[in-house]
Amino acid sequence: MRRAIHALCLLGLFPCLLAAQDMEELKRLPPFERAIRLVMRYEGWHGPDKTPYIAYGHRILPGEQLSYGMSREEGEALLRKDLLERCALFRRFGADSLLLAVLAYQVGHNRLLGYGKMPKSRLIRKLERGERDIEREYLSFRCWKGRVIPSIERRRRMELALLYEPLPQ
Repeated sequence: MRRAIHALCLLGLFPCLLAAQDMEELKRLPPFERAIRLVMRYEGWHGPDKTPYIAYGHRILPGEQLSYGMSREEGEALLRKDLLERCALFRRFGADSLLLAVLAYQVGHNRLLGYGKMPKSRLIRKLERGERDIEREYLSFRCWKGRVIPSIERRRRMELALLYEPLPQ
């Protein structure tokens, strides 16, 4: 048995088995709870070494009085508040508002909606046209400093699998 587990780990299959089990557990939750769990999982806990971020990736804004001594429960409450605010920004996209809110939580809503000289993203333009085949555009947000980051790509694929709701045919 020990050899079998060791062989699975060497082959890289053990993490896949765990991911499949996690996926099934997450699918049983309501969509907003899935989103919370995904963000908590991929952001992790931000301490003083991650300034200006705190808790589960909340960016400390000027004038905010937040302490790195907050509890995990307080951090989760802050995440819920932040995610609800982002959902409101994308309300006009209906069922896609949660997916867009989760993406905006990491990359910023201005990268999606545009701001000043920064144009709207291809993802937003496609959704505004009513097109539903968005996987390529969504996965385009997997890069950092011009390079594809495998961990970010896994995160995007997990978000699509758990939060994207195709319209009924």
